[in-house]
Amino acid sequence: MMESAPDLTVDELAARAGVTVRTIRFYSTRGLLPPPEIGPRRVGRYGPDHLSRLALIEELQHQGLTLSAIERYLAQLPPDLSAQDLAIHRALVASWLPDQAEDATRDQLERRVGRELTEEDLDRLAAMNVLVRTEDPRVFRVDPGLLHLGARLLDVPIALETILAARTVVIEHTRSAARELSRLFKDEVWEPYRDGGADAAEVARVKSLSAHMQPMVVQALVTAFQRSMKEELREWLGAGERDGREGRADREGRDADDGRRGG
Repeated sequence: MMESAPDLTVDELAARAGVTVRTIRFYSTRGLLPPPEIGPRRVGRYGPDHLSRLALIEELQHQGLTLSAIERYLAQLPPDLSAQDLAIHRALVASWLPDQAEDATRDQLERRVGRELTEEDLDRLAAMNVLVRTEDPRVFRVDPGLLHLGARLLDVPIALETILAARTVVIEHTRSAARELSRLFKDEVWEPYRDGGADAAEVARVKSLSAHMQPMVVQALVTAFQRSMKEELREWLGAGERDGREGRADREGRDADDGRRGG
């Protein structure tokens, strides 16, 4: 999906990100945000990468990092990361944190995403696990980190049924992977250690190991998935190009035969 051009003023960026203009200017002076593109009348324009970086900064703060630590973290990231790449980093940071769902009204949602949301839009966001409808039809439980990514996907021409089918595939396979990884840890690490007569303190240490492994496992899964998707896309696009070349060759061959018969 193509990145949209920077078209947000600093006030619009603040509203979409749920922060103040003063915070954005402060982050900019600390180098946490790249400078905006300067448009007509010397007005700074911000885009999806700024939104994704603000979401990442927020997650790092939830993790307990100081601004200096966040500066060091962001300085290690490649400078040409897209909004999607930053969203993946944000997901990896958030994967071992408690759920950060927030309540929001429809008006608040529309201010955050910068667009009017139809009932179909809300259904699509619910299918992507971005939000959950509550007993109060005016209020939704929202994952703020997924909201901007989900809003961008609203413009992708994918049917709701396809999103739900994709969600089912992801849930089934991730649950299967979680079961298998848990079984491996239980069989290979936990039970032999427990049966070895370790004291309570050592048992507690091994239990905590499983929690500390979660970020590494999540990153390994994301990396493996990205590589698999690239391989699938290369094979799919490559097959399409081959079919296109063969189709052109067939047409050219038929045209040549027609030309010879006509002559």
